[in-house]
Amino acid sequence: MSMPLKGYRVLDLTNVLAGPFCCHQLAHLGAEVIKVERPGGGDLARQLGADAELNREHMGVSFLAQNAGKGSVTLDLKQSEDREKFISLVKDADVLVENFRPGVMARLGLEFDKLKEVNPRLVYCAISGFGQDGPLSTFPAYDQIIQGMAGVMSVTGDAEHSPYRVGYPLADTIGGLTAAMAINAALAEKERQARFIDVSMLESVLATMGWAVSNLLVAGRSPAPIGNDNVTASPSGTFRTGDGLLNIAANKQEQFEALSRLLQHPEWIEDPRFAERQARLEHRQELKDLIESALSENTTEHWWHALVAAGVPAGPVYSVEEALNHPQVRDRGLIERFDEAGIGRPLEIVSGGYRFDGQAPRVPTPPPLLGADNDRWFGPRTTNHVEESDA
Repeated sequence: MSMPLKGYRVLDLTNVLAGPFCCHQLAHLGAEVIKVERPGGGDLARQLGADAELNREHMGVSFLAQNAGKGSVTLDLKQSEDREKFISLVKDADVLVENFRPGVMARLGLEFDKLKEVNPRLVYCAISGFGQDGPLSTFPAYDQIIQGMAGVMSVTGDAEHSPYRVGYPLADTIGGLTAAMAINAALAEKERQARFIDVSMLESVLATMGWAVSNLLVAGRSPAPIGNDNVTASPSGTFRTGDGLLNIAANKQEQFEALSRLLQHPEWIEDPRFAERQARLEHRQELKDLIESALSENTTEHWWHALVAAGVPAGPVYSVEEALNHPQVRDRGLIERFDEAGIGRPLEIVSGGYRFDGQAPRVPTPPPLLGADNDRWFGPRTTNHVEESDA
Protein backbone atom coordinates (compact mmCIF):
# COMPACT_ATOMS: atom_id res chain seq x y z
CA MET A 1 0.00 0.00 0.00
CA SER A 2 1.37 3.42 -0.97
CA MET A 3 1.10 5.84 1.96
CA PRO A 4 0.84 9.65 1.84
CA LEU A 5 4.36 10.38 3.16
CA LYS A 6 6.17 7.95 0.88
CA GLY A 7 9.28 9.68 -0.46
CA TYR A 8 9.68 11.99 2.54
CA ARG A 9 12.73 11.59 4.78
CA VAL A 10 12.65 12.34 8.52
CA LEU A 11 15.62 12.69 10.87
CA ASP A 12 14.56 11.56 14.34
CA LEU A 13 16.90 12.93 17.03
CA THR A 14 14.42 12.26 19.81
CA ASN A 15 14.42 10.20 22.98
CA VAL A 16 11.96 8.19 25.08
CA LEU A 17 8.38 8.99 24.03
CA ALA A 18 6.98 12.30 22.74
CA GLY A 19 9.40 12.63 19.82
CA PRO A 20 9.70 8.92 19.04
CA PHE A 21 5.88 8.65 19.08
CA CYS A 22 5.65 11.58 16.64
CA CYS A 23 8.10 9.91 14.27
CA HIS A 24 6.36 6.56 14.79
CA GLN A 25 3.25 8.14 13.31
CA LEU A 26 5.22 9.59 10.38
CA ALA A 27 6.78 6.19 9.67
CA HIS A 28 3.35 4.57 9.55
CA LEU A 29 2.27 7.25 7.09
CA GLY A 30 5.07 6.11 4.79
CA ALA A 31 7.98 8.40 5.66
CA GLU A 32 11.54 7.11 5.72
CA VAL A 33 12.64 7.77 9.30
CA ILE A 34 16.32 7.73 10.26
CA LYS A 35 16.87 7.67 14.00
CA VAL A 36 20.03 9.58 14.96
CA GLU A 37 21.30 8.23 18.29
CA ARG A 38 24.31 8.77 20.48
CA PRO A 39 26.99 6.05 20.30
CA GLY A 40 27.16 3.57 23.15
CA GLY A 41 23.62 3.88 24.43
CA GLY A 42 21.24 5.48 21.99
CA ASP A 43 17.69 6.41 22.91
CA LEU A 44 17.19 6.03 26.67
CA ALA A 45 14.01 4.07 25.92
CA ARG A 46 16.28 1.22 24.77
CA GLN A 47 16.89 0.61 28.48
CA LEU A 48 13.29 0.98 29.66
CA GLY A 49 10.46 -1.52 29.96
CA ALA A 50 9.16 -4.51 31.85
CA ASP A 51 11.64 -7.03 30.35
CA ALA A 52 15.03 -6.68 32.07
CA GLU A 53 16.84 -8.83 29.52
CA LEU A 54 15.69 -6.65 26.62
CA ASN A 55 16.80 -3.58 28.57
CA ARG A 56 20.29 -5.03 28.90
CA GLU A 57 20.34 -5.64 25.15
CA HIS A 58 19.32 -2.01 24.46
CA MET A 59 16.06 -3.20 22.94
CA GLY A 60 13.73 -2.31 25.80
CA VAL A 61 9.98 -2.62 25.45
CA SER A 62 9.57 1.16 25.63
CA PHE A 63 11.85 1.47 22.59
CA LEU A 64 10.22 -1.39 20.68
CA ALA A 65 6.78 0.20 21.10
CA GLN A 66 7.63 3.45 19.25
CA ASN A 67 10.39 2.75 16.75
CA ALA A 68 9.34 0.14 14.19
CA GLY A 69 9.97 1.12 10.59
CA LYS A 70 12.91 3.38 11.44
CA GLY A 71 16.59 3.11 10.64
CA SER A 72 19.30 3.86 13.21
CA VAL A 73 22.63 5.65 12.87
CA THR A 74 24.96 6.64 15.71
CA LEU A 75 26.62 10.05 15.74
CA ASP A 76 28.37 11.96 18.50
CA LEU A 77 27.28 15.48 17.64
CA LYS A 78 30.01 16.94 19.85
CA GLN A 79 32.56 15.68 17.32
CA SER A 80 33.16 17.79 14.21
CA GLU A 81 33.45 14.74 11.96
CA ASP A 82 30.09 13.42 13.10
CA ARG A 83 28.47 16.85 12.80
CA GLU A 84 29.54 16.93 9.16
CA LYS A 85 27.99 13.51 8.63
CA PHE A 86 24.81 14.77 10.26
CA ILE A 87 24.71 17.84 8.01
CA SER A 88 25.04 15.52 5.01
CA LEU A 89 21.84 13.85 6.19
CA VAL A 90 20.11 17.20 6.68
CA LYS A 91 20.79 18.22 3.07
CA ASP A 92 18.45 15.55 1.73
CA ALA A 93 15.94 15.43 4.60
CA ASP A 94 12.43 16.86 4.60
CA VAL A 95 11.89 16.88 8.37
CA LEU A 96 14.02 17.04 11.50
CA VAL A 97 12.48 16.29 14.90
CA GLU A 98 14.30 16.83 18.20
CA ASN A 99 13.24 16.97 21.83
CA PHE A 100 16.35 18.35 23.50
CA ARG A 101 16.10 21.16 25.99
CA PRO A 102 15.98 24.55 24.24
CA GLY A 103 19.48 25.77 23.43
CA VAL A 104 21.16 22.37 23.08
CA MET A 105 21.15 22.33 19.27
CA ALA A 106 22.52 25.90 19.21
CA ARG A 107 25.39 24.89 21.49
CA LEU A 108 26.17 22.11 19.03
CA GLY A 109 26.14 24.61 16.16
CA LEU A 110 23.11 22.88 14.63
CA GLU A 111 20.34 25.37 15.26
CA PHE A 112 17.51 25.92 12.80
CA ASP A 113 18.93 29.12 11.30
CA LYS A 114 22.08 27.28 10.25
CA LEU A 115 20.36 24.11 9.08
CA LYS A 116 17.88 25.98 6.90
CA GLU A 117 20.84 27.42 5.00
CA VAL A 118 21.87 23.83 4.27
CA ASN A 119 18.30 22.87 3.36
CA PRO A 120 15.89 25.74 2.55
CA ARG A 121 12.91 23.33 2.60
CA LEU A 122 13.62 21.76 5.98
CA VAL A 123 10.70 21.36 8.38
CA TYR A 124 12.34 21.55 11.81
CA CYS A 125 10.20 20.47 14.78
CA ALA A 126 11.38 21.01 18.36
CA ILE A 127 9.35 19.30 21.09
CA SER A 128 9.94 20.43 24.65
CA GLY A 129 8.12 20.54 27.95
CA PHE A 130 7.33 24.26 27.95
CA GLY A 131 8.31 25.62 24.54
CA GLN A 132 11.39 27.42 23.25
CA ASP A 133 10.90 30.62 25.25
CA GLY A 134 9.30 31.81 28.46
CA PRO A 135 10.43 31.57 32.10
CA LEU A 136 10.24 27.76 32.21
CA SER A 137 11.73 27.02 28.80
CA THR A 138 14.94 25.50 30.19
CA PHE A 139 13.24 23.49 32.94
CA PRO A 140 13.22 19.69 32.60
CA ALA A 141 9.86 18.08 31.97
CA TYR A 142 8.54 14.56 32.08
CA ASP A 143 5.03 13.33 31.43
CA GLN A 144 3.86 13.40 35.05
CA ILE A 145 5.30 16.89 35.59
CA ILE A 146 3.31 18.17 32.61
CA GLN A 147 0.15 16.37 33.73
CA GLY A 148 0.48 18.11 37.09
CA MET A 149 1.26 21.55 35.71
CA ALA A 150 -1.42 21.44 33.01
CA GLY A 151 -4.14 20.75 35.57
CA VAL A 152 -4.83 17.23 34.31
CA MET A 153 -4.12 15.70 37.72
CA SER A 154 -6.36 18.23 39.43
CA VAL A 155 -9.42 16.89 37.57
CA THR A 156 -8.47 13.19 37.62
CA GLY A 157 -9.86 11.03 40.41
CA ASP A 158 -12.66 11.98 42.76
CA ALA A 159 -13.03 14.62 45.43
CA GLU A 160 -11.74 12.26 48.10
CA HIS A 161 -8.71 10.84 46.29
CA SER A 162 -7.63 13.41 43.69
CA PRO A 163 -5.14 14.33 42.32
CA TYR A 164 -4.24 11.34 40.19
CA ARG A 165 -2.19 11.19 37.04
CA VAL A 166 -3.70 9.51 33.98
CA GLY A 167 -2.45 5.93 33.94
CA TYR A 168 -0.37 6.17 30.76
CA PRO A 169 1.96 8.93 29.42
CA LEU A 170 -0.82 11.21 28.25
CA ALA A 171 1.25 14.39 27.92
CA ASP A 172 4.03 12.71 25.95
CA THR A 173 1.51 11.12 23.62
CA ILE A 174 -0.43 14.34 23.03
CA GLY A 175 2.82 16.21 22.46
CA GLY A 176 3.86 13.65 19.85
CA LEU A 177 0.52 13.75 18.07
CA THR A 178 0.53 17.55 18.06
CA ALA A 179 4.00 17.55 16.51
CA ALA A 180 3.00 15.00 13.86
CA MET A 181 -0.07 17.08 12.95
CA ALA A 182 1.95 20.28 12.62
CA ILE A 183 4.65 18.54 10.57
CA ASN A 184 2.11 17.16 8.14
CA ALA A 185 0.60 20.63 7.75
CA ALA A 186 4.03 22.07 6.92
CA LEU A 187 4.72 19.31 4.39
CA ALA A 188 1.37 20.04 2.72
CA GLU A 189 2.35 23.59 1.74
CA LYS A 190 2.19 23.94 -2.02
CA GLU A 191 5.40 25.96 -2.08
CA ARG A 192 7.21 24.56 0.92
CA GLN A 193 9.74 26.64 2.73
CA ALA A 194 11.81 26.08 5.84
CA ARG A 195 9.62 26.02 8.93
CA PHE A 196 10.41 25.99 12.65
CA ILE A 197 7.69 24.23 14.65
CA ASP A 198 7.81 24.84 18.40
CA VAL A 199 5.73 22.24 20.26
CA SER A 200 5.14 22.81 23.98
CA MET A 201 3.88 19.69 25.72
CA LEU A 202 2.25 21.88 28.37
CA GLU A 203 0.34 23.90 25.80
CA SER A 204 -0.54 20.90 23.65
CA VAL A 205 -2.14 19.19 26.65
CA LEU A 206 -4.05 22.32 27.63
CA ALA A 207 -5.30 22.59 24.05
CA THR A 208 -6.98 19.18 24.41
CA MET A 209 -8.73 20.14 27.66
CA GLY A 210 -11.38 22.10 25.78
CA TRP A 211 -14.38 21.69 28.02
CA ALA A 212 -12.47 21.99 31.28
CA VAL A 213 -10.65 25.08 30.09
CA SER A 214 -13.71 26.68 28.48
CA ASN A 215 -15.92 26.15 31.53
CA LEU A 216 -13.37 28.24 33.41
CA LEU A 217 -12.71 30.87 30.74
CA VAL A 218 -16.30 31.31 29.57
CA ALA A 219 -18.51 30.28 32.47
CA GLY A 220 -16.16 31.04 35.35
CA ARG A 221 -16.49 27.53 36.72
CA SER A 222 -13.31 25.93 37.99
CA PRO A 223 -12.99 22.27 36.95
CA ALA A 224 -13.04 19.76 39.79
CA PRO A 225 -12.47 16.01 40.03
CA ILE A 226 -15.74 14.07 39.83
CA GLY A 227 -14.49 10.52 39.42
CA ASN A 228 -16.08 8.60 36.56
CA ASP A 229 -19.06 10.92 36.18
CA ASN A 230 -19.61 13.17 33.16
CA VAL A 231 -19.41 16.82 34.14
CA THR A 232 -22.09 17.84 31.62
CA ALA A 233 -24.74 15.13 31.95
CA SER A 234 -26.44 12.64 34.26
CA PRO A 235 -26.84 9.70 34.20
CA SER A 236 -23.51 9.51 32.41
CA GLY A 237 -20.60 7.68 33.93
CA THR A 238 -19.65 4.30 35.39
CA PHE A 239 -22.29 2.16 37.11
CA ARG A 240 -22.04 -1.09 39.03
CA THR A 241 -24.01 -4.04 37.68
CA GLY A 242 -24.65 -7.51 39.06
CA ASP A 243 -21.14 -8.66 38.16
CA GLY A 244 -18.99 -5.67 37.29
CA LEU A 245 -18.95 -2.18 35.83
CA LEU A 246 -20.70 -0.56 32.88
CA ASN A 247 -20.24 2.86 31.34
CA ILE A 248 -23.55 4.49 30.41
CA ALA A 249 -23.87 7.79 28.54
CA ALA A 250 -27.54 8.78 28.65
CA ASN A 251 -26.69 12.36 27.74
CA LYS A 252 -29.88 13.23 25.88
CA GLN A 253 -33.41 13.44 27.26
CA GLU A 254 -34.64 10.63 25.01
CA GLN A 255 -31.76 8.42 26.16
CA PHE A 256 -32.60 8.99 29.81
CA GLU A 257 -36.23 8.14 29.11
CA ALA A 258 -35.24 4.97 27.23
CA LEU A 259 -32.99 3.97 30.14
CA SER A 260 -35.80 4.52 32.63
CA ARG A 261 -38.21 2.37 30.65
CA LEU A 262 -35.64 -0.38 30.10
CA LEU A 263 -34.94 -0.58 33.83
CA GLN A 264 -38.73 -0.72 34.42
CA HIS A 265 -38.84 2.60 36.24
CA PRO A 266 -40.81 4.91 33.91
CA GLU A 267 -41.77 6.99 36.94
CA TRP A 268 -38.27 8.51 36.89
CA ILE A 269 -39.23 10.38 33.74
CA GLU A 270 -41.81 12.48 35.62
CA ASP A 271 -39.92 12.64 38.94
CA PRO A 272 -39.08 16.34 39.50
CA ARG A 273 -35.59 15.33 40.69
CA PHE A 274 -34.82 13.75 37.33
CA ALA A 275 -37.28 15.11 34.77
CA GLU A 276 -34.94 17.76 33.35
CA ARG A 277 -31.22 17.80 32.55
CA GLN A 278 -30.20 20.29 35.24
CA ALA A 279 -32.28 18.53 37.87
CA ARG A 280 -30.53 15.26 37.08
CA LEU A 281 -27.16 16.93 37.55
CA GLU A 282 -28.24 18.33 40.92
CA HIS A 283 -29.51 14.93 42.06
CA ARG A 284 -26.82 12.84 40.38
CA GLN A 285 -26.02 10.58 43.34
CA GLU A 286 -29.67 9.79 44.10
CA LEU A 287 -30.25 8.81 40.49
CA LYS A 288 -27.07 6.75 40.37
CA ASP A 289 -28.07 4.79 43.46
CA LEU A 290 -31.45 3.97 41.92
CA ILE A 291 -29.92 2.93 38.61
CA GLU A 292 -27.32 0.70 40.25
CA SER A 293 -30.02 -0.97 42.32
CA ALA A 294 -31.84 -1.88 39.10
CA LEU A 295 -28.65 -2.91 37.29
CA SER A 296 -27.71 -5.28 40.13
CA GLU A 297 -30.36 -7.69 38.91
CA ASN A 298 -28.32 -8.74 35.85
CA THR A 299 -24.85 -8.82 34.32
CA THR A 300 -22.78 -6.18 32.58
CA GLU A 301 -23.00 -8.13 29.33
CA HIS A 302 -26.80 -8.31 29.52
CA TRP A 303 -27.29 -4.63 30.27
CA TRP A 304 -24.73 -3.53 27.70
CA HIS A 305 -26.55 -5.14 24.80
CA ALA A 306 -29.98 -4.23 26.13
CA LEU A 307 -29.07 -0.56 26.49
CA VAL A 308 -27.51 -0.32 23.03
CA ALA A 309 -30.59 -1.96 21.55
CA ALA A 310 -32.70 0.67 23.32
CA GLY A 311 -30.62 3.51 21.85
CA VAL A 312 -28.59 4.26 24.98
CA PRO A 313 -24.77 4.36 24.51
CA ALA A 314 -23.07 1.94 26.89
CA GLY A 315 -19.97 -0.22 27.14
CA PRO A 316 -18.10 -2.46 29.58
CA VAL A 317 -14.95 -1.43 31.44
CA TYR A 318 -12.15 -3.59 30.06
CA SER A 319 -8.58 -4.28 31.05
CA VAL A 320 -5.95 -3.54 28.39
CA GLU A 321 -5.68 -7.26 27.68
CA GLU A 322 -9.43 -7.58 27.23
CA ALA A 323 -9.48 -4.57 24.90
CA LEU A 324 -6.68 -5.92 22.71
CA ASN A 325 -8.28 -9.37 22.49
CA HIS A 326 -11.74 -8.11 21.58
CA PRO A 327 -12.58 -8.97 17.95
CA GLN A 328 -13.46 -5.32 17.27
CA VAL A 329 -9.79 -4.45 17.86
CA ARG A 330 -8.15 -7.76 16.96
CA ASP A 331 -9.74 -8.12 13.54
CA ARG A 332 -9.16 -4.56 12.26
CA GLY A 333 -5.39 -4.86 12.13
CA LEU A 334 -4.36 -2.48 14.92
CA ILE A 335 -1.65 -4.89 16.02
CA GLU A 336 1.18 -5.57 13.60
CA ARG A 337 3.56 -8.50 14.02
CA PHE A 338 7.20 -9.04 13.16
CA ASP A 339 8.28 -12.68 13.23
CA GLU A 340 11.94 -11.65 13.03
CA ALA A 341 12.63 -8.64 15.24
CA GLY A 342 16.19 -9.17 16.45
CA ILE A 343 15.06 -9.90 20.00
CA GLY A 344 14.88 -13.69 19.85
CA ARG A 345 11.10 -13.80 19.65
CA PRO A 346 8.25 -12.41 17.54
CA LEU A 347 7.23 -8.84 18.26
CA GLU A 348 3.76 -7.29 18.27
CA ILE A 349 3.22 -3.52 18.37
CA VAL A 350 0.36 -1.06 18.00
CA SER A 351 0.18 0.67 14.61
CA GLY A 352 -1.55 3.94 13.71
CA GLY A 353 -5.13 3.44 14.83
CA TYR A 354 -6.67 4.28 11.45
CA ARG A 355 -7.07 2.83 7.97
CA PHE A 356 -6.28 4.12 4.52
CA ASP A 357 -8.50 2.71 1.79
CA GLY A 358 -9.56 -0.10 4.10
CA GLN A 359 -6.06 -1.12 5.14
CA ALA A 360 -4.29 -0.57 8.46
CA PRO A 361 -0.89 1.16 8.09
CA ARG A 362 2.20 -1.00 8.23
CA VAL A 363 5.95 -0.37 8.36
CA PRO A 364 8.38 -2.70 6.57
CA THR A 365 10.90 -3.30 9.33
CA PRO A 366 10.98 -3.92 13.10
CA PRO A 367 12.65 -1.47 15.50
CA PRO A 368 16.34 -1.16 14.61
CA LEU A 369 19.40 -2.32 16.51
CA LEU A 370 21.53 0.60 17.65
CA GLY A 371 23.57 1.88 14.70
CA ALA A 372 22.17 -0.73 12.34
CA ASP A 373 22.34 1.65 9.35
CA ASN A 374 25.73 3.26 9.92
CA ASP A 375 27.38 1.48 7.02
CA ARG A 376 24.51 2.29 4.67
CA TRP A 377 24.76 6.03 5.28
CA PHE A 378 28.40 6.59 6.21
CA GLY A 379 30.38 3.55 5.11
CA PRO A 380 32.58 1.54 7.50
CA ARG A 381 33.32 3.55 10.63
CA THR A 382 36.99 4.15 11.40
CA THR A 383 36.53 5.59 14.88
CA ASN A 384 34.07 4.85 17.66
CA HIS A 385 33.15 7.89 19.74
CA VAL A 386 31.35 6.76 22.87
CA GLU A 387 31.33 10.03 24.77
CA GLU A 388 27.78 10.84 25.86
CA SER A 389 26.35 14.14 24.79
CA ASP A 390 24.86 16.46 27.39
CA ALA A 391 22.06 17.02 24.86
